[in-house]
Amino acid sequence: MKKPAILAALAVLALPAQAEHDDDRPAAPKHPAFAEECGSCHLAFPPSLLDANSWRAVMNGLPRHFGVDASLDDKRRQAITDHLVANAGDRKTGVTVDGVGKPFLRVTESSRFVRKHREVGAAVWQRPAIKSRSNCVACHAHAADGDFEERNVRIPK
Repeated sequence: MKKPAILAALAVLALPAQAEHDDDRPAAPKHPAFAEECGSCHLAFPPSLLDANSWRAVMNGLPRHFGVDASLDDKRRQAITDHLVANAGDRKTGVTVDGVGKPFLRVTESSRFVRKHREVGAAVWQRPAIKSRSNCVACHAHAADGDFEERNVRIPK
């Protein structure tokens, strides 16, 4: 077999692994204003972890952002909203609305998050090194890069 044919065969074999990889590693496009504003208080969650409607609701509620006034000027808020909506999750996010159709505002409320963390016991979330379901970096050291692959998870004791 010639070298190009071997390389082509290897590339085809790698496709299923890449598809699986994509499911656990949401794209984390770089956006300076998003990283600066959102990342100054918490992990700048990869946009693919929520759908577009949820991101719009989050960004429209910044004056009351989980008990904090995270207001931004309109231009900066719109730029970040546009980035989040353009890179929002699709069907992989799972259900992102409550029973009456109101968009979830927390990544931890999505059915994808719940499914991926169903084996994590309540006591684990209370560990001092974790403290909360939204503290992704406690177990996912590369969460800021969008790396949530199971093989890289390290749950603190």
